[in-house]
Amino acid sequence: MATQPQVNRPYSDAVPDPLVHLSADATYAHISALRKKLVRREVPDHSQRVRRSFQFTFLLLNVWLGAVFYFWVRHIENGTPARAMSRPAGVEGWLPIAGLMNLKYWISTGHLPTTHPSALFLLVSFLAMAFLLRKAFCSWLCPVGTLSEYVWRAGRKMFRENFQLPRWLDLPLRSLKYALLAFFIFAVSNMSAAAIEQFMRSPYGAIADVRMLNFFRDLGETAAVVLAALAVASLLVQNFWCRYLCPYGALLGIASLFSPLRIRRSEPACIDCAKCAKACPSALPVDKLITIQSAECTGCLECVAVCPAEGALQLALPRWMRTPNEGRLPAWAMAAGIAVLFLGIVGYAKTAGYWNGDVPDHVYRQLVPHADEVNHLLN
Repeated sequence: MATQPQVNRPYSDAVPDPLVHLSADATYAHISALRKKLVRREVPDHSQRVRRSFQFTFLLLNVWLGAVFYFWVRHIENGTPARAMSRPAGVEGWLPIAGLMNLKYWISTGHLPTTHPSALFLLVSFLAMAFLLRKAFCSWLCPVGTLSEYVWRAGRKMFRENFQLPRWLDLPLRSLKYALLAFFIFAVSNMSAAAIEQFMRSPYGAIADVRMLNFFRDLGETAAVVLAALAVASLLVQNFWCRYLCPYGALLGIASLFSPLRIRRSEPACIDCAKCAKACPSALPVDKLITIQSAECTGCLECVAVCPAEGALQLALPRWMRTPNEGRLPAWAMAAGIAVLFLGIVGYAKTAGYWNGDVPDHVYRQLVPHADEVNHLLN
C-alpha cells in the first residue's frame, strides 16, 4: 500500500493560534472582555446644578451692587439731597489692587484700613477659599468667570468645538497672568504703609471705584476694540481671559497649591474613557494623573460630574489625614465651605463695623462730579 508523502506544515497550522482565526466580531469581543468592567454610579451627580446656582446668585448680586452704585453716583452728580442713597461698599470687590494694597497695610501695621476696607475683606475671603477649597472663587463665584464660561459654551454650540492652542503657544501665554501678578505685587510691595495710607486717602484713591465706573461709562475706541477682541477670543478658546490674562486668578492659583483638597482618580475604578479630560475647562490631563495638583484647577468639579464610574474620580482630602470615607467630599460640602467662608468673613466685617469706609458724604459730593479731573498725585 502506497504511503502518503509527508508535508512540512508551518507551525501555525500544526498548533492553530485562535486569534488568527477569530472573526472581526469575535476579535472585538475578545478585546472588549479585556477592558475594565464599568460599575456605574449609583447616585446621580448634582454638582453642576449646585455650582450654577452659586454662579447666578453671585452674578445677580454683582448686577444689583453695580446698579445701586451707578444710581448713587448719578444722585451725587445731579445734586440730590444727602442721605437719598448710600454707597454700596460691596463694589470694592472690583478693586483688587486696592484690596492688595490694604492687605499689605494690614500686615505691616496690624491695623485695618479705613478707606476701601471691604476690598480687603473680600480679598481675604477669596484667598481663604483658595487655601482651603482650591480656586473655588473662579469657578463658583467670579462674575467674569461665569460670563466667560457661558461665552465659550456658546462658541462651542456655534462652531461645534472650542479651539485649543498648541502647547508651544499655550504655555507662554499662560505665563502672562503670572507676569501681570508679579508686576502688581512688586509695585505694592515697594510701597510703605505710610505711602499706601496717603494714596488711599488722596482724592484719587478715595474715588477709585467711581473712576472705574466712568471708564466703562465713557468707553474709548481703543478700550472697546480690546474688549471686543477679548469677547471673540473667549468665544473661540475656553476661558481665554481666565486662562491667560487674569492676575487675580494667578494669585488664587498660587494660594490653591496649599489647599488640602485635590481631585483624585482611582486607577482600579477608572475605565480610561477620558471623559474627565475632555470636560476639564483648564485642559488638564485628568485621565492620566492620580492627583490633580495644578494651579490651573478651579475646583469646578466638571470632571467628577461626567465620570460614569463609581468611585473613579472624587474631590478628596489627602489619605494621610485619615478622614472617613477616604477623605472623599461631596459637592454640597464644597458649596457649604464657600458659603461659610464668604458669609462668615463679610458678616464679621459688617457686624464689627469694619465694612464701610470713613470717607464723609460731603467729600464724595465734592469729588464725584469731577472724578475724571482728579489726579493721582493730589493729596
